[in-house]
Amino acid sequence: MEKIVIGVILGVYAAMSVVTFLAYAVDKRAAKLGNRRIPEARLHLMELCFGWPGAFFGRRLLRHKTIKRKFTLIFWVNGVVHLVFLGAVVWWLVGRGE
Repeated sequence: MEKIVIGVILGVYAAMSVVTFLAYAVDKRAAKLGNRRIPEARLHLMELCFGWPGAFFGRRLLRHKTIKRKFTLIFWVNGVVHLVFLGAVVWWLVGRGE
């Protein structure tokens, strides 16, 4: 059971991280071209819906959304939410193994 839970969580994180990274890339390109952008709230929602690792790499590799303080604050709050979530999952799995 634990392996299934871990596999599902990792699969969802991987899939949403790819989607979120691609959204950051599309938004970066739109910014360069002066086209319509992806709303920041939507990017944050994608981060929160298991896409935070993709957002992290999108920010780093694409150098996108790194200057705006409010965006950065919400980004890191979402990161903490994910660490708490993963900690709770590990705690739950370890507790079930006793």
